[in-house]
Amino acid sequence: MATLADVAKRAGVSAATASRVINGSAKPVTDELRDRVLRAVDELHYVPNAHAQGLARADRIAVGVIVHDVSDPYFAEITRGLQRVATEHGRLCIICNSYRDPDRELAYVDLLRAQQVAAIVLTGSGYHDLRFTRLLNAKLKAYERSGGRVAVIGRHKHAGDAVMPDNEQGGYLAAAELYRLGHQRVGVIAGPRILTTTTDRLTGIRRAAKEFGGSVPPRRVVYADFDRDSAAVATAELLDANPGLTAIAALNDAMAIGALATLRERSLTVPGDVSVIGFDDMPIARDVLPPLTTIRLGMPEMGMRAMTLALTPPASEPRIEHLPAELIRRASTAAPPAS
Repeated sequence: MATLADVAKRAGVSAATASRVINGSAKPVTDELRDRVLRAVDELHYVPNAHAQGLARADRIAVGVIVHDVSDPYFAEITRGLQRVATEHGRLCIICNSYRDPDRELAYVDLLRAQQVAAIVLTGSGYHDLRFTRLLNAKLKAYERSGGRVAVIGRHKHAGDAVMPDNEQGGYLAAAELYRLGHQRVGVIAGPRILTTTTDRLTGIRRAAKEFGGSVPPRRVVYADFDRDSAAVATAELLDANPGLTAIAALNDAMAIGALATLRERSLTVPGDVSVIGFDDMPIARDVLPPLTTIRLGMPEMGMRAMTLALTPPASEPRIEHLPAELIRRASTAAPPAS
């Protein structure tokens, strides 16, 4: 069995440096040295037994949860589900906001390891960022080898337990609803390009457009930040670039609300002039005027499932739980106005 000294020798570092990396010390270590140590841990299949025993002890009650932004209703609802299960198991949740900053997410994994949490749950979208993905996987694998548990929500390139909301099918359902109503000039307010969630929802929208004989050209897609204010600006850009637009698909409900605000400012009625469909079915979606047609994913259930996976012993193979998307029809969509 490999020892700490073996890891340090393979990585070409001191035993103290190897220990700091393996045990998640808050003391700074360069990325190069950290990568060398984690690679040596991987190659030697090193398991720090004392740390693993510490993680398994009953008094290790904390669970780390990394979210993009808990003030976002999407993550607030997921966190509600996570905390419900954690409380039932007598666990304390440490909530970390990454604000969609990949480097901050990596730093939180290190900090949670330093706190010797029993499990880490990643709730945000994956990133189209090879450097980040490589570093995150290395850190999570080292953490798992030390006895920690990991579960993720959404499409990540991490081989482990996951809850997978059907974002692509949700995008398809949203666009298909608009095309069935008779819309052909459909605009899209998308989230950040770097997120896999954005890619998946857009893929579903384009699949529906193709099936219904339509198209979603680049000028009809504007990228925003999954929030109300950036979507209000994006809606103005869409309307200016596409006169005669009859429908807008926003890839989350907060952005749909931003679209409603801009349409109201321009004296365009919803759905009389422009139909609007959202995504996620956050609680306020039924209370805005008009009530928002949207795609429901069951966000609290997502959180409950992910925390349950994180707090149960690992299986021989990764457990992947799929969560279906559901179209919720309300009053913000209708047939397009007569030409």
